[in-house]
Amino acid sequence: MIPAARTLPGRYRAAMDPLPYLAGYPADVQMRARELRDAGRLGDYLARRYPDPHGVRNDRQLYDYVQTLKDRHLRQSTPLHKAIYDGKLQVLKHALGTHTTVSRVQGGRLKASREIRIASVFRDAPAAFLETIVVHELAHLKESDHNRAFYNLCTHMAPDYHQLEFDLRLYLMHREAQPASPT
Repeated sequence: MIPAARTLPGRYRAAMDPLPYLAGYPADVQMRARELRDAGRLGDYLARRYPDPHGVRNDRQLYDYVQTLKDRHLRQSTPLHKAIYDGKLQVLKHALGTHTTVSRVQGGRLKASREIRIASVFRDAPAAFLETIVVHELAHLKESDHNRAFYNLCTHMAPDYHQLEFDLRLYLMHREAQPASPT
């Protein structure tokens, strides 16, 4: 018989309690995040670190926000035709945002339309996390793969990108640990 997870030593409990958002991080980092979550301090940590909400509430405001960042950092890249919140993106499947190119024939030419979709969960997230997702998706306009050039572009647009991405993962872990609110 396997004892309950609470009675297992930390190293064994960690193996039984995977952190999908932090899977690529070292074990000691995962352990500290798990301890914060289990102690109920993760929400307080994030609220202290990222107290500022954003005012980007609808698709029009999101498009303007994305376009402003694009104009500031990626003026020479292809035009962006759409930026919207998408309630169908599954955060659990690690789709926080998407970038797509829709091609269609118009007359005798092929016309491409670029769009960015951001998971609706970021409508209520701190401003820094919305910026992180938008920077990530904008970087895909120039670099399709998650390679060194891609991350260099992300840190060009948001110098503290790597810390923001890590804290965003903590935020998602915290949201997942919260009991569902009754509707």
